[in-house]
Amino acid sequence: MARDFGISLASWSLHRSMGEGKGKFPLLDMPKVAREELGIACIELSRTLVPSIEPAYLDKLSKNAADHDVYIHLIMVNAEGELGAAEEGARNDAVVRHKAWIDAAAYLGCKSVRVNWGGAPKDIVQDALGFRSFVERSVPAMRALCDYGDRKNVNIILENHGGASSCPEAVVQLMAAVDHPRFGTLPDFGNFPAEADKYLAVDLMMSFAKAVSAKCYDFDPHTGEETSLDFGRLIEIVVDKHGYSGYVGIEYEGDRMSEFEGIRACKRLLERLLTP
Repeated sequence: MARDFGISLASWSLHRSMGEGKGKFPLLDMPKVAREELGIACIELSRTLVPSIEPAYLDKLSKNAADHDVYIHLIMVNAEGELGAAEEGARNDAVVRHKAWIDAAAYLGCKSVRVNWGGAPKDIVQDALGFRSFVERSVPAMRALCDYGDRKNVNIILENHGGASSCPEAVVQLMAAVDHPRFGTLPDFGNFPAEADKYLAVDLMMSFAKAVSAKCYDFDPHTGEETSLDFGRLIEIVVDKHGYSGYVGIEYEGDRMSEFEGIRACKRLLERLLTP
């Protein structure tokens, strides 16, 4: 019996090819590129690559996506303030700034907005009292975004993306503390510390998963396997163990293959893994 998951494409996979410079293509063309050149019908946006969230721009992006029958699944938001900052004013400002991206996601019909969990030293999980304080001050900001997401029908999801968020046990504690149905995780196959058991880490985060990121770097030219991650084992955890049937987003970050070659290689591997 075939596995039931979709394949999406994170725009960050094309961050060297996309932009406004010479030889690059604009984000507005991503739906066409995804569909016609890569055979992918679902994309994920990165705030870093979105030049505007004004309605006129979003209308163009939405039309291009509709014209090519491409669904915009989520927006990954960076650089909009620290939701766990020590200062209450900074946290409140971050909430306001993130709400603008929730509005944009709702306007585009996205299901989720990925936020970061910043506002503490990278090693905060090593300080028990400091970590407890970090969680406690992060909860109101995360809940405020989730409540706003309720009004907009947009989930708020947390990726392992550095600092405390790359410690799955810490993320699980935050999930329990926020305790909101809109709050979930976006397990990324990479982005864990070198010493971490990535398979156990993904397993822990999958209990709250609303999206999944298939981080990849290189592929064996003979077997087609990812050279640093056991995708077969990861998909067994994600799909077979946890029953996940949403999108698995290709996020290629390698430098040996071109972006397009890396994306195609990851797509081939994921398509192969649709059959156990």
